[in-house]
Amino acid sequence: MKTHMTQNIITRKKIVIVGLGKTGLSCARHLHQSNNEIMVMDSRPTPPGVADLKELFPAVKFVLGAFDKDILCQADEIILSPGVPLSNGAIQEAKKKGVKVRGDIDLFAEVANAPIIAITGSNGKSTVTTLLGDMAKQAGWDVGVGGNLGVPALDLLANERQLYILELSSFQLETTEKLAAHSAIILNISEDHMDRYPEKISYLQAKQRIFRGAKHVVVNDDEVLSNPVAASVMKLTHFGLGDAEQSTFSVIEASGERYLAKGYDTLLNIKELKVKGEHNLSNCLAAMALASTVGLSQDAVLGALRTFEGLAHRCQFVRKINGIEFINDSKATNPGAVATAINSLGKSCSGKIILIAGGESKQADLSPLKKVMNQFGKSAVLIGSDADLFVEIFKGIISNTKASTLAAALVEAYQQAKEGDIVLLSPACASFDMFENYEHRGDMFIEEVLKL
Repeated sequence: MKTHMTQNIITRKKIVIVGLGKTGLSCARHLHQSNNEIMVMDSRPTPPGVADLKELFPAVKFVLGAFDKDILCQADEIILSPGVPLSNGAIQEAKKKGVKVRGDIDLFAEVANAPIIAITGSNGKSTVTTLLGDMAKQAGWDVGVGGNLGVPALDLLANERQLYILELSSFQLETTEKLAAHSAIILNISEDHMDRYPEKISYLQAKQRIFRGAKHVVVNDDEVLSNPVAASVMKLTHFGLGDAEQSTFSVIEASGERYLAKGYDTLLNIKELKVKGEHNLSNCLAAMALASTVGLSQDAVLGALRTFEGLAHRCQFVRKINGIEFINDSKATNPGAVATAINSLGKSCSGKIILIAGGESKQADLSPLKKVMNQFGKSAVLIGSDADLFVEIFKGIISNTKASTLAAALVEAYQQAKEGDIVLLSPACASFDMFENYEHRGDMFIEEVLKL
């Protein structure tokens, strides 16, 4: 008995969960039954989830309002929530002292007992993750869908699972050493989170960590940065909107109609899809390619494609008034996402696009918006703390005005629109200067549109 107790004392670790919220709580739930000393730390005095922490785990110690360097440096391991950058001074000091720093996805990968499909990219990852989850459910599989989207990865764990589908952000991947996914994909790369990364290459390097230990990689042929840097031991499956090739998932034309296809075999007329736009065709192809890597039945895949209506706040149709369409694309928080939306909607629009944009730009390069707005835009109505940056970008290209609120911006955009035009909320920015999150921003837009 004495020997057993001594062994427990020796192996007992001090683990500090840094950052509360949904991810931090999931880590606390996962670790609280282990034979370790668990502490939670957050720089915010009242972070989300603190009440739940106190109620669920009253024995777990917590430090709020600051990062205590001494405690961090004395820990055996730090579990870092994605909202806290690795570059934080206190975290870096702890690393120099030899403290192991990792994230919830590493904890998840250690114990997951079913294949993992890992999905990242600047844009479209939530759509592809959800659509692929629908495909697995139609096939009758017990599937856990979450990660950066919805349910934290650790809360998905269950013995009966047959498959896990994870949306992963660059922030989560920074602290993931070896995910060892069955299948992994980088959908696309455009500038995002430049307030956190010193340059685009750092952002890409974080995304590339998704391929560590992956057995199968799905490559977007329309995005050169979708390729793994080292692919020698991986199986590769390709998709793209370009010319069809043997075994590639693509869009082909037959008898004047366009089809989703594999190789030269047509699978589904795109008229049967409820989602619209070229970017969504790419998302459908990505989901089809990923589904093929784990053997989901074609009936389940096509059935899910036919019924999938897209996600809220992602090029979401709201209403049509006097021939003017109102589209909520509040989830477009970077210029690449906005450029994709304008390009896709502009090609199918008989009129022009009036863009509502602005917020916290995260120091992103806004110049990709020039070309698409010059081609498809009528005007821009700009809101938020970085509205002046958009004014400068659009100068000499399209007319633009500033508005103090989203409601005022909508009224201005509606006054400028004519039959055939689209009023598009696609901000290219984070929402926190004016709203709780992008969902709140999108919900407010919908509410105001319904008042018109």
